[in-house]
Amino acid sequence: MSLTEQPPADSGSDPDRTDAAHQALRDRIAADSLSTRRDYLRIVATVSGGLAVGGIGVASGILHRHGDSATPPEPKKVADRLQPGESLAFRYPGDEDRAIAVRMADGTLRGYSAVCTHLACAVLWRKERGSEGELYCPCHEGIFDPRTGEVAAGPPPRPLPKVVLIERIDGSVWAIGTARSGESAEEGLCREQDNAFRFCPGGTGAERSERT
Repeated sequence: MSLTEQPPADSGSDPDRTDAAHQALRDRIAADSLSTRRDYLRIVATVSGGLAVGGIGVASGILHRHGDSATPPEPKKVADRLQPGESLAFRYPGDEDRAIAVRMADGTLRGYSAVCTHLACAVLWRKERGSEGELYCPCHEGIFDPRTGEVAAGPPPRPLPKVVLIERIDGSVWAIGTARSGESAEEGLCREQDNAFRFCPGGTGAERSERT
């Protein structure tokens, strides 16, 4: 019987039996409502708990961090060219790692993880904001400085990890390494390449000729 159905009227029926049937129907409706409320609360608790654990994991560094791998990342071509004021979303160093490249108005190249350090939402480029634009997380209004990756506003607890970009002589833009949150591009390259460059502590390798 659906909840909208009514028991057929029967003027000759036993009043006690009719009252019992009505009471049974009310008990069934109450039980269904209680079950629905319990299911709803269970779902809410599960989702809330998952978000809390995820947030704690991101904030504490338990979950996967951008660019953390046992082997140095391979160089990857990002674009044939990137004009001043333009940005480009790409994947680096792995196919699961979201990244963003930005060419500042003065021609400077900057690359970052496009995963917010708050709760791992996607970070976007907003060219029209301020004199140099901004990197923006729409989930909780997080804002990062496009020149440094530092937190400029909102709840993110740490700067964006960097993606090290170079421009080759033909104008193409390449990603060649990553730096963790708080590391400089040079520190990230030295760590990943085992101090292979002359600017690294104790490094003896050749200096890079490309512009960064």
